[in-house]
Amino acid sequence: MSIPVILAWSGGKDSALALSQLQLDDRYEIVSLLTTFTRDYERVSMHGVRRELIVQQAERLKIPLAESWINKGADNASYEAALSATLDGFKTPGVRTIAFGDLYLEDIRAYRENVTTRIGMNSLYPIWGMETLSLARKFIADGFIATTCCVDTKQIPEEFCGRRLDFDFLNSLPESADPCGENGEFHTFVHDCPLMSSPIEIEVGEMRRDGQFTFRDLLLAKQTATTHGEKLDE
Repeated sequence: MSIPVILAWSGGKDSALALSQLQLDDRYEIVSLLTTFTRDYERVSMHGVRRELIVQQAERLKIPLAESWINKGADNASYEAALSATLDGFKTPGVRTIAFGDLYLEDIRAYRENVTTRIGMNSLYPIWGMETLSLARKFIADGFIATTCCVDTKQIPEEFCGRRLDFDFLNSLPESADPCGENGEFHTFVHDCPLMSSPIEIEVGEMRRDGQFTFRDLLLAKQTATTHGEKLDE
């Protein structure tokens, strides 16, 4: 009997890679994606991706989407409370495992394990320890298509924001940057992959700077120009 799993879902490459890996493993059944959004902005916390784009991903992946909501500038305690409240709804049907797309940062994993244990859940890391350059190349070669939505300009130039994650992108990254952006160098939005029933047509919108971070607004294609002016959340 398969273990039911919730997958923490940012909409980016690591989430998609974790999903792909889980779907190859008969031990697990993905019962839901889980995304944390910021109120007022209705965007993915940290990535700044619009909620409607995440909804489009879930529909094309044919996986239910659970939503956890926090306020702008929320601290860890607020995040954990929101996560706990959302996960509580899964406990009655017997779901006790949440998967994350982390690759090698031990402190992040330790934090997640501490939080999930306190909530009464187990944590799972399907792509943990995989070599990141090979993983990034495989992501591209296997037909995953993603666009960068946020970059940390202390680590890579802001010109990488809004670019397609392709072999040219990887080849032009500074040597100090992780090819999967595991240290927060960049975040992405996956708008096509073999797991989806059809591509998500997007437009690359305005750029916004917030301290060391640069964001690029991504929109569903054919939206009106007035949506470009809406605020981005970090």
